[in-house]
Order: sequence, then structure tokens, then C-alpha cells
Amino acid sequence: MDVGELLNYQPDRGATRSREDDAGEENLRSAKHQKLISGRHRDGPGAGNEGGGDKKDSGDLTVDRKKILEKLMDQDEDDPEAEPVDESSVKKMILTFEKRSYKNQELRIKFPDNPEKFMESELDLNDIIQEMHVIATMPDLYHLLVELNSVHSLMGLLSHENTDVAIAVVDLLQELTDIDTLNESEEGAEVLIDSLLEGQVVALLVQNMERLDEQVKEEADGVFNTLAIIENMAEFRPGLCTEAAQQGLMQWLLKRIKAKMPFDANKLYCSEILAILLQNNDNTRELLGELDGIDVLLQQLSVFKRHNPSTAEEQEMMENLFDALCSCLMLAANRDRFLKGEGLQLMNLMLREKKMSRTSSLKVLDHGMIGPEGGDNCHKFVDILGLRTIFPLFMKTPKKMRTSGSTEKEHEEHVCSIIASMLRNLKSQQRSRLLNKFSENDCEKVDRLMELHFKYLEAVQQADKRIEGEKHEMVRRGEILDDNMEDEFYLRRLDAGLFVLQSICYIMVEISNSGLSQLQQRVHQILNIRGGSVKAVRHIMREYAESIGDGKSEEYKEAERKRIMDLLENF
Repeated sequence: MDVGELLNYQPDRGATRSREDDAGEENLRSAKHQKLISGRHRDGPGAGNEGGGDKKDSGDLTVDRKKILEKLMDQDEDDPEAEPVDESSVKKMILTFEKRSYKNQELRIKFPDNPEKFMESELDLNDIIQEMHVIATMPDLYHLLVELNSVHSLMGLLSHENTDVAIAVVDLLQELTDIDTLNESEEGAEVLIDSLLEGQVVALLVQNMERLDEQVKEEADGVFNTLAIIENMAEFRPGLCTEAAQQGLMQWLLKRIKAKMPFDANKLYCSEILAILLQNNDNTRELLGELDGIDVLLQQLSVFKRHNPSTAEEQEMMENLFDALCSCLMLAANRDRFLKGEGLQLMNLMLREKKMSRTSSLKVLDHGMIGPEGGDNCHKFVDILGLRTIFPLFMKTPKKMRTSGSTEKEHEEHVCSIIASMLRNLKSQQRSRLLNKFSENDCEKVDRLMELHFKYLEAVQQADKRIEGEKHEMVRRGEILDDNMEDEFYLRRLDAGLFVLQSICYIMVEISNSGLSQLQQRVHQILNIRGGSVKAVRHIMREYAESIGDGKSEEYKEAERKRIMDLLENF
């Protein structure tokens, strides 16, 4: 490899590199130095003249490059073997970092228009930042970074005029906050994360991302590693999601997701971080709604209305955006935004188009229509002829649905939940249209409903037998069945099919109380023929009534329980 090739070689920033002093490392280091020498000083007034100089004195520059390269290689050969990493060597490294950072800052202030004066100090600063990667192998020593104030200094460098230095700091922080490393030493991790959050690291990271040009590979990698830092911190401390979103991250993510750029790894990562921020967090859901994020999500998902994702990565992004939308719809205020943004129409079209997006659009409809807050969406769904879309899916689980990663149970769960929500929320004309669906074609929908009832009743009975066996075994061993164990058993029953069975029984009870006598007669007729019992249905509904309204007010719980008990009286 000649010198020109060596100088133009650019290593992949994302890779973790060892500090071994072999030939490959020398090449990487030399290339890095050369890149920094010609680095992008975006705010430096002298930056615009460098291109002209290259054309005029290319010969001289090549000679200079050779000299610099030889000098750097000589320095490498003179270096003693690496010291063992201990408290003393880390302190020494941090002190060197602080000195070089200060020196670079001083020279930049003194010679703002003359990059040659501060170039060498920038190379030295970059070198020590690279060396500090070794601290990531010793999370027990993270407290030194905080005590010696270097976390603050590192965060200050995120706004350094040379984006290469800022990206080097991002790479370092990404390695320091690696979730596996954080879990090695909880005490060291807590100290580091506390210090980063105290310095509003997310706001600084977002400001840095704002100025990065993703057309440049190194800067695109810098954005990716920045998102990795945020993911690492959110995984270690989920409570920081609200704070992170409010420090400009939510706004930046939405802006990046809707940017007219080709699909890439960064867009996928943005969708993933967005879904993480919205998980079980009403504050971030509210913020997204206020930033018109529902419209952004709907616009991005509309692409998949008539076209399938072209790659597995794009499919993953689509699923992340659907998950984000489902999370948002847990907040009542966002249901209204979803309605006004014509989200129901988009989901209805997706169901009809029979593309990959169909499975997830069904899940979104379920989230948008469930509970009393879904009343307006239920009425609108009937108005846009949604019954014509949902009942064919109720009558038969599509084969394509089974091959798209969704199970038959998930499909039937969402469809039954949507119909149950409509029976719960619909009034007057729309309710009549729904009930008429059950009576048409000789009550074929009731037949299908009863078929599903017996299917899931059997699945739950089998799960109950297994759980009873486990309980007897635990009692025999002298173990105590506390509330936590009982909750765990109940969740297992729900997962085995109890949730779908509850929705089905609710539909049975509702249509039997509809005033259409043929519906009640058909339900009881099939129960008798197949050896079912009204008593079993009542038991399932009473159990459902007891567990209803998690997170709801006591008044709502009582009113809903009374309503269900009244329905059971006439079943």
C-alpha cells in the first residue's frame, strides 16, 4: 500500500478497536490523523480556503503529508508498552485529557483564523480521547471520570467546532454506556449516568446531531452512535425517557423520521428509539401528540398502504412505527388527533389492501376503539363502512395473516376485541347496523362466534389444569401462594386465551341483550347442542368484571361492573 492510499484510508468509526501496537493499528491511526488534519472546521473562517490551496500546491502538500506521517510513525515506535489499566493510570489519562482539551481551547481562541496553529493540539486531543476507550473496560473506575470533572469536559466537547472531535466523544460515550458494561458495575454506572443527566447530555447530543451531515459516512455513524447512547441510558434507567424527550429528542426524532431521505439504518434506529420513549409513558405520549407526531406517524405509515416493505429492515421500521402509534393511542387526547388525522380511514384501507401492514393496522384499530375513550372512533368506523372490512376477517382468519409473523390467536384476539368495543360504545343507528350483521345470512356470525367460544374455552380449560397441577405441587413442597404468584398465574391464563374468551363471552352476552330474539335463541341453541353451559359463561364474565378497569377510577370500575352484571341477569 502506497502512502497516498494509506492517507486516504478511513476506518469504520463504529468498530471497537484494540490498542495493540501492530501494523494494522498504525495504519488506522495514521489515517485518522490525516483525516483530522483536513477535518471539517464548520465554523472556522479559514475552512473555505483549503480547497484552493490543494489545487495550487498539491506537490508540496504530499511532501508535508509524508513528513507528518513519518513523524507520527516514529512517535509510535518510541512509545513504551501500554501500562496496565488501574486507578493510577486512569487518573493520569484523565489529567492528560484535561490538559490537551484546555490547550486546544486556548489555541482556538488565540488563533481563530489560523487552523495550522491549533491543528496539532486537535490531533493530540483526538489521540487521548481514543486512548480513554480503555476506561470502558473498567466500569468500577467510572467514579474517577466524575470526580475529576472529565464527564463535564467531554460533554463540553460535544459542541466543539470540529465535528470530528465531537464524533470522537460520541464514540467514547457510546462505549462507556454500553449496557453490558453498565451492568458489570451498578455503582459505577449510577455515578456516570447521574453525572451525564445532570449536565443535560441528551440536549447536547441532540444539538450535535442537528449540525451533522448524514451524507458523510463518519457523521452518519456519529448519529447512529448517539442514538445508541440514548438507548443504553434508557435501558439502564427507563425513568429518563420523559426528560430525554423534553430536551429536544422527541422533536428531532420526528423531524428525522419524516425527512425526505432514502431509508437507512439511522431511520430504522430513530423508529426504535421513538417506540422506546413512548412505552408505558403518558408524558412522552402527550408530548408527541402536541408536536403533531400522530400525523407524522400516519404519513410515514401511509407508504405501506399499497406497498410492502422492500427489506427486512424496512419491515422492522414499519412495525416500530405501528408500535409507537399503538402506544400513543393509550392516551385519550391522542385518540381525537388520530380521528381528525383520518387514521381510521388509513387503517381501514390497509385492511382491505391485504399487504403486510394489515396485521398491524388491526392492532392499531383495537387500541383506538377500546374503552369509553374509543366511542368517537367506533362511531366513525361504522360511518366509513368499516363493518364491511372487519366481519370478513372475523369469519375467517386470512392465510396470509398466518405467514406474516402474526399468529391466528393474535388476529382473532384483535378482531373480537374490536367488535366487543363497538358493542360497548355504539349508540342508536350505528349500533343497529352492527347488530344486523349478526342476524344476516341465517345468523352465520353467531355460529362463528360460538365456534370461537368453544375453541378458546378448551384452550383455557387445559391451561387451568396445568396451573392447578403446579399449585398442588407448590403446596406439597410447602411453598406459599402469594398475590404475586396468583397474578402470574392469571397472566398465563390470559395469554393462553382467556382474554379472547372474555371478549367472545362479552359479545355473546351483549347480542343476547340486544332485543333481537333470534340472536339469543341461536346462542342458547348452540350452547345446548355442544354441551356448553350458561353457568360457565357467567363465571367467565364475573371474573372479567372483577379484574376490569386497571388504572381506571373507582367510579368507572363500579359502573362497568354493574352494567356487566345487569347484562348477565338477562342472559
